Amino acid sequence: MLHNMSTTVEAAPDRSARSAAEVNEEIRALWRRSGGTLTTDQRAQYQRLVMEWAAATPPSQRAA
Repeated sequence: MLHNMSTTVEAAPDRSARSAAEVNEEIRALWRRSGGTLTTDQRAQYQRLVMEWAAATPPSQRAA
């Protein structure tokens, strides 16, 4: 029996449902918890949060 596979790419769940301010607060909390030095796992989390923050921030506010 042959099965048809979808050729469309499903988007990842939208993590930008949170506001940039909410994501920024989580970034700040991560730094506070770490004492200023991030572990490898924390660095990966930080990078994900920064990407989420950038997606939630209008381009005109990123340079501010």
